[in-house]
Amino acid sequence: MQRDVMTYDIFIIGAGPAGLAAAVRLKQLAAESGREIGVCVLEKSAEVGAHIVSGAVIDPIALDELIPDWEARGAPLKTRVTEEHFHIFGEHRAREIPHVLLPPLMKNKRAYIGSLGELCRWLAQQAESLGVEIYAGFSAREMLYEGGRVVGVITGDMGRDAAGEETPQFAPGMEIRAKYTLIAEGARGSLTRQLEEKFDLRRDAAPQKYGLGLKEIWRVAPEKHRPGCVAHSLGWPLAAATGGGSFVYHYGENLVAVGFVVHLDYANPHLSPFGEFQRFKSHPKMRELLQGGQRLSYGARAITEGGLQSWPELLFPGGALIGCSAGMVNVPRIKGTHNAMKSGMLAAEAAFDACVGGSEMLTDYDKKLRASWVWRDLHAVRNVKPWLSRLGTWGGMLLGGFEMWLAALGLTAPWTLRHRKADHECTRLAAEMPQMIYPKPDGIITFDRLSSIALSNIAHHADQPCHLQLKDADAPVRFNLPRFDAPEQRYCPAGVYEIEEEGDATRLRINAQNCIHCKTCDIKDMKQNIVWTPPEGGSGPVYLAM
Repeated sequence: MQRDVMTYDIFIIGAGPAGLAAAVRLKQLAAESGREIGVCVLEKSAEVGAHIVSGAVIDPIALDELIPDWEARGAPLKTRVTEEHFHIFGEHRAREIPHVLLPPLMKNKRAYIGSLGELCRWLAQQAESLGVEIYAGFSAREMLYEGGRVVGVITGDMGRDAAGEETPQFAPGMEIRAKYTLIAEGARGSLTRQLEEKFDLRRDAAPQKYGLGLKEIWRVAPEKHRPGCVAHSLGWPLAAATGGGSFVYHYGENLVAVGFVVHLDYANPHLSPFGEFQRFKSHPKMRELLQGGQRLSYGARAITEGGLQSWPELLFPGGALIGCSAGMVNVPRIKGTHNAMKSGMLAAEAAFDACVGGSEMLTDYDKKLRASWVWRDLHAVRNVKPWLSRLGTWGGMLLGGFEMWLAALGLTAPWTLRHRKADHECTRLAAEMPQMIYPKPDGIITFDRLSSIALSNIAHHADQPCHLQLKDADAPVRFNLPRFDAPEQRYCPAGVYEIEEEGDATRLRINAQNCIHCKTCDIKDMKQNIVWTPPEGGSGPVYLAM
């Protein structure tokens, strides 16, 4: 069956903040110059914003540049940050660090609390009003090359059964071709990995580092709600050698975003990030806030944390990596939306100029990015994550904080620390690490994974090929189980992986229908044996206001 072919000037993969900002900027430039330019955005989720998970406290600096009158246009950022707190948690107490001691860049002056998913839906409306074509529910499966240059993508087939055979509903994937392709997949994108291998984009980069962010939205009692309140914490329940922390944001109509981040370079294979999140909520301070409230939604997503030294080459023949396909998160600020949007805007400017001039490489994008405030934002904190990885929470916080204060004074440390290991290389043997026993959930404040993913509104078609592929089908039982006690059972926040006994045989069961597309398995598997690929378009979670 012949594939349909669609052709555009600029093709953008991913309707997140970076991809949508790029699309809007391209149409703005076209309008300013009087030129016609065809722009298409492809989104694998069923609707724009459905796969977006973020804190989110958003610095509006990029939005101010892109759409200066965003407030008048009804952008869904209504709750401005009015108070901030930073706590060190012990098991039973929480000690607040005086705000004056925090480096200025960690403060949230003029930031807004809201839903990044809702912001992306609004950005999509702005893009479509300018003439951008957005297609949701289609996954990009593989890149198209001609003469060593990217010329577009092939989308995933629709209507194959679990064995990969064509059903009566079968429709082959389309070819979408363009002069330039911008990759805005977010953290650990499957196409990004293809491009990194094809063009050796990571040849000079340090290993990429990741965190797993877990988030719930609660509606709390009105008397407990403090609109504009932002609180972060370090410490319990994580051990000092395990990086991570929490966020609690009050916004909207009695809504509170409760989140927990675990850095994926943790050593203990018995650790469960989901279990640590539930333990965090059992802290007296959190229980007091959440008691009597209602949990509305749950989600999880990998966060790109490596910083500048982990950036791959951003350019390839025929396109560029933007947003968190490259890694734009400022780890101590727990923010990346503003940087992702700006990277998309700068890539759009380079792509628009290239359409006029016919360049093969979007060289101006890399130059503009390094001259922008994105580079300054990330350069100031480039050593924070490496210090945390080397010295643990307390030593890393001390030296990272010192460097951030230097940056506040207009100074910079004369060194840039490289990350030593990828996250999957940091896991130690199960026999060397202490067991971790997690309390049974109470169903009031703490919950199990299956009841949690029910709030993610997962919509996977059951009869489709498994999108979680094993390079070696025997490795989970032959290698992971005896050496590391099969940690995929614990690091997955959705209960996808289970070790099963069938008579005398032991096997790994993959419940792909539970997958919420966090990509943790692709990152943390010790042999890099699990490969996350996009399922049939439209599959996955349908997050509401995350």
